[in-house]
Amino acid sequence: MASSKSSLFLPLPLLFLLLQIQTCLSSSQTQNPLLLSLKTQTQTQTPSRKLSFQHNVTLTVSLTVGSPPQNVTMVLDTGSELSWLHCKQLPNLNSTFNPLLSSSYTTAPCNSSICNTRTRDLILPASCDPDKLCHVIVSYADSSSVEGTLAAETFSIGGAAQPGTLFGCMDSAGYTSDADEDSKTTGLMGMNRGSLSLVTQMGLPKFSYCISGKDASGVLLLGGGAAAAPWLGPLKYTPLVTATTSLPYFDRVAYTVQLQGIKVREKLLQLPKSVFLPDHTGAGQTMVDSGTQFTFLLGSVYSALKDEFLEQTKGVLTRIEDPEFVFEGAMDLCYHAPASLAAVPAVTLVFDGAEMKVSGERLLYRARKGSDWVYCFTFGNSDLLGIEAYVIGHHHQQNVWMEFDLVKSRVGFTETTCDLASQRLGLSP
Repeated sequence: MASSKSSLFLPLPLLFLLLQIQTCLSSSQTQNPLLLSLKTQTQTQTPSRKLSFQHNVTLTVSLTVGSPPQNVTMVLDTGSELSWLHCKQLPNLNSTFNPLLSSSYTTAPCNSSICNTRTRDLILPASCDPDKLCHVIVSYADSSSVEGTLAAETFSIGGAAQPGTLFGCMDSAGYTSDADEDSKTTGLMGMNRGSLSLVTQMGLPKFSYCISGKDASGVLLLGGGAAAAPWLGPLKYTPLVTATTSLPYFDRVAYTVQLQGIKVREKLLQLPKSVFLPDHTGAGQTMVDSGTQFTFLLGSVYSALKDEFLEQTKGVLTRIEDPEFVFEGAMDLCYHAPASLAAVPAVTLVFDGAEMKVSGERLLYRARKGSDWVYCFTFGNSDLLGIEAYVIGHHHQQNVWMEFDLVKSRVGFTETTCDLASQRLGLSP
């Protein structure tokens, strides 16, 4: 999930995580593959870990935490840093972590070096709570937030222990504005490049995932990339963008890439290149975010895309003329059922060195409007959400192998069939 606002890499064996809307994580010392499952709701050449998942609104992974182990379900989020768990039983929650039942749970004092230095990448500074413990607050672009205590615990990833993992033990309500979705998970797994992210704590050189369509299974690989899947087509890479100075609206630990243009069919939108570049405040960066469902563009670019898409779909799609209906708060272009998705022009995101084509069911999302089903354009206006950035959500990453190469500072991707990828890696869809 996009936040409202450098990693250390230690040698660890490959971790293979297969996403399947319910996921179990594996550990870093096991050589034999471990089967795990990830779950989504409406997120060296020898494999050592595998996880599976399924999805619709968020991607989630299931694992165990504590001693003795407690089962938890966490949203997989490349747009967030600090992993956290609900630690206080609340009326709308079905799953919480109880630190009082774990012998391996330890808290971080607010005067500790961990509290003072490791929290440097968080948007809001850590503070002291009444018990002199390190108090952390995590806020998100939809104005929601959670807060609680920075702590360390044993996370069991695929059955193998990862002791001393830092996380937030949170006692506030939800992490999203959707209480129904929030009630289905125990917390969130931060996977960005920040000091406290799971990626940094595990010292991963790279990780990959492949999200299947239609709320099906997928695959997540921690520590491994395309070399572990030689049957994949060649990946196209785009470099990660970094900021040398601190800017108020630039998230320095996000997976930021450079969007250079957008095509409808093969027609490139006539926009100045400057519109895709972050401005002097950092607003306008392009983030790859598994914690956001759809893709959002700054207002002027969204308007240009919307106008061109409307022009090219005359006679192909019948628009719903209802100014009161805006899907997900920022998607105001919806249609009656199309006669054929094949006749709908694809939209292609053009990056530095790579392109991502969005077509078919990834381009038009079936949604409820009263008692009817409608089909909404899966690009939205980030201005309506108050997000000063371009965000590439996980819906447009379906059936695309995504590789995050942290050593070479790049993101690679190629279209593939993620159900088949799961099978070839030894996981059933």
